[in-house]
Amino acid sequence: MKEFGKSNMKKLVQINVVCNGSTGKIMCDIAKEADKKDYDTYCFFGRGKKNENLKCEKIESSLSVYFHLLLARLGFNGHGSFFATKRLVRRLKKIKPDVIHLHNIHGYYINLKILFNYLKNDYKGKIILTLHDCWAFTGHCSYFTMNCCNKWHDGCSNCPQLKSYPKEFFDTTKREYKLKKELFTGLNNLTIITPSIWLKKLVKKSFLKEYKIEVINNGINIDIFKPTYDETIYEKYSISKDKKIILGVANIWEERKGLKDFIELNKYLDLSKYQMVIVGIKKYNKLNIPDNIILIEKTDNQYDLACLYTISTVLFNPTYEDNYPTVNLESMACNTKVITYDTGGCKEQIELFKFGYIIEKKDYQKLIKIIEDITKDEFNNIIFSTQKMIDNYIDIY
Repeated sequence: MKEFGKSNMKKLVQINVVCNGSTGKIMCDIAKEADKKDYDTYCFFGRGKKNENLKCEKIESSLSVYFHLLLARLGFNGHGSFFATKRLVRRLKKIKPDVIHLHNIHGYYINLKILFNYLKNDYKGKIILTLHDCWAFTGHCSYFTMNCCNKWHDGCSNCPQLKSYPKEFFDTTKREYKLKKELFTGLNNLTIITPSIWLKKLVKKSFLKEYKIEVINNGINIDIFKPTYDETIYEKYSISKDKKIILGVANIWEERKGLKDFIELNKYLDLSKYQMVIVGIKKYNKLNIPDNIILIEKTDNQYDLACLYTISTVLFNPTYEDNYPTVNLESMACNTKVITYDTGGCKEQIELFKFGYIIEKKDYQKLIKIIEDITKDEFNNIIFSTQKMIDNYIDIY
């Protein structure tokens, strides 16, 4: 644990549900770079494994997280973790940070009232809130585009997707929307960051529109994600060298990521010419997937992932709800084009970098035609760098 009293250094606190995974990695990358720039950095997280390469402090116990999850199921998401959040606030008062950077503040680990009462009444420094999804301005859900729901414009009720994360048994969305609006508005020192223009436009229609909103695109490590050819990757994952590889990658293949579309595409393919490879599969995903599709469970081996991108003909990302997906960026950086839907910030990526295609949802014939004609062009990936993303954040700090 860090000592207090480094008066010559600015103090940066970041808070996120995890310190691994996509959002956790962003938090940790920022912390590492801020350390180099004479910031005294602190990272707090709610659940999951600790990042051993960084000093992260866990806010919650696993038992308390499960109790908070139970409360959420009953319609009280963000109401648990009372004692853990009290302890966190005491830590923040001792640290006296110049900047508090909030990432995902949902995920059954923090009491919203306690945290935001502190931010409104006691804290005088700068607050940054990065929206990695839409949860902060809805009565329940993280995304709503699949259901074409616009209730969040002026108040939620009769939610059409209570079974989506964060799952609830009872509809309390009207009350939760009102509570979020009360807690999350009226902060004089808050700047909102969105990774995409798409999300910024949504925020401007929400009760968060009073705040300054900046766009900072997600970045990737271009020292890792670059054209990486290693012939052993074929044998390691039993991939044929003689077929065109259609790759799918997701951290979690939940419904909104389009796994069903991947399976449906398989019906249209000439399997003597094409090989489908899906990365990020869990055991429960495997039940209805045809045997001819190569399945790779979630891997933290980024070298292997770069190799898989590199040998693939195309990355197919059939996502129905997304913000600014890094898998698209990783694929492009490895000189592999992307085919995706007009979802969230995907179209921004394709139009900006001109290294892929937007197609209509479930247009498998067009998808196959594109793959047949696709070329392996060289791509300059410097604009994707994690470093640029971090520099933009530190400028805002």
